Amino acid sequence: MRKEGILQLAQGLDWDTLAGKARAAAPEAFASDGDPLNLIRGDWEAHGRPKAFHSPVDGSTLGSFPMLDPETARSAVQAAAAEFDGWKRVDLDERRRRISACLSQMRAHRELFAGLLVWEIGKPYDQALVSVDRCVAGVEWYVEQAESLLGSRKPLGLVSNIASWNYPMSVLMHAVLVQLLVGNVAIAKTPSDGGLFTLTLAMAMARREGLPVSLVSGSGRQLSEALVRGDAVDCLSFVGGKDTGRDIVASLLDRNKRYMLEMEGVNAYGIWHFSDWKGLKAQLRKGFEYGKQRCTAYTRYVVEKRLFPKFLEMYLELVGELRFGHPLLVGQPGDPPPTIAFGPLINDRSVEALNAKVSEALSLGAVAIHERSLDDGHFLPGQDTSAYFAPVALMNVPRPCKLYHAEPFGPVDTFVLVNGVEELVAEMNVSNGALVASIACDDPTEAQEIAGELRAFKVGINRTRSRGDREETFGGIGASWKGCFVGGKYLVHALTQGEPGEPLYGNFPDRTLLPTDNR
Repeated sequence: MRKEGILQLAQGLDWDTLAGKARAAAPEAFASDGDPLNLIRGDWEAHGRPKAFHSPVDGSTLGSFPMLDPETARSAVQAAAAEFDGWKRVDLDERRRRISACLSQMRAHRELFAGLLVWEIGKPYDQALVSVDRCVAGVEWYVEQAESLLGSRKPLGLVSNIASWNYPMSVLMHAVLVQLLVGNVAIAKTPSDGGLFTLTLAMAMARREGLPVSLVSGSGRQLSEALVRGDAVDCLSFVGGKDTGRDIVASLLDRNKRYMLEMEGVNAYGIWHFSDWKGLKAQLRKGFEYGKQRCTAYTRYVVEKRLFPKFLEMYLELVGELRFGHPLLVGQPGDPPPTIAFGPLINDRSVEALNAKVSEALSLGAVAIHERSLDDGHFLPGQDTSAYFAPVALMNVPRPCKLYHAEPFGPVDTFVLVNGVEELVAEMNVSNGALVASIACDDPTEAQEIAGELRAFKVGINRTRSRGDREETFGGIGASWKGCFVGGKYLVHALTQGEPGEPLYGNFPDRTLLPTDNR
């Protein structure tokens, strides 16, 4: 295991310093012991059973989640819904002013938010800064465009937010602020594996500006009755796994409420009649950011067989250059945080699950094309590295394996070799719908033809696709998404009521209406 010569974290980015700054910035949101509180009925209240919160970076204890019981969660939802009557009477200009004031606070604490994200979810510092900036700039765009996007549309009421741990700011907090902007009130559940201090600080800033937000912690299973099926909830925004998403879809079929459910899918990159290996290498390098722990990560590469030697040469060179490990180690005092591809996975359970999937594939006949070791990572002597996973690439993964049909949510890539276009398309469409896909092809006409056959919401030609920001539409096809599409006017439409009979664009059980700009 590679050790740094000087055993020092980047200056000012140790956890005690960052947590102290968060408490000083929002003292009302923390208990006397320093742990975050729940935000219920407009007040920061304890009301919770402590559950230890450990950092994926080194296993250290950061604090405790204040876990709610189902009855208190129901009370929190009812209290949040009761704020709607007053908030819907606040005019748009005042809503814009309050949200802009909140964004100003967040911008002033940009580096603090980024440091918290490093420790809470293991995101490298430079990538954490981007997450904060995307949140602020994205909401600012909606503030500027609100009048034209809203028109005469009316808010729905209470929006409940349940999101995964990987993007507390640029997905969850961004969504909440847009919900408030268009006249709704919002309640959010702290992700069970990260984002506790980050969201507590952000929500405290929002509440200070008079924004009707609530924040609760607790088990998803115990709180789902209130946050998903509760009668006071008018709209559900969910980002998470397919299994949980399927259960939520089933529970919503007989309820008249809006929902946007973003789930997983295998995002595939096809390589066919292609030659720009330098350009593809740059795309794939960026794709390793945050250890591919995101819903739009590309982890399946379907390659024309005759091109595989060139592809493999490029790929092995790329993964051999990746730097990973502790995200805050520096060589000299005063040095900025390092630029690395990724740090840890979210926890050691994720590492164990990923190891199990890789072992299953290898035992059933998959071939390891590339395996790096944690010995290649950058760590402190004696550091807990149980949440770290070195890059792996597999070929010939058998169909019965979990890695064949499900996204790994980690730095594991799989390769499939094909001889024809029909086989290429079939192997790229293995997961019954995906959020994104791409095709690398020198012939634009042929690339467009292949793209038209792919079951992904966004398809890139010689480029990767992402969730996007601002006016860019986002959604999914098949099992990767259920409910309203979001982004720009579609997000505003999902959160508001228009004229009677007006269609909602989305992937619903009985229909799919695709926006014209989905490609």
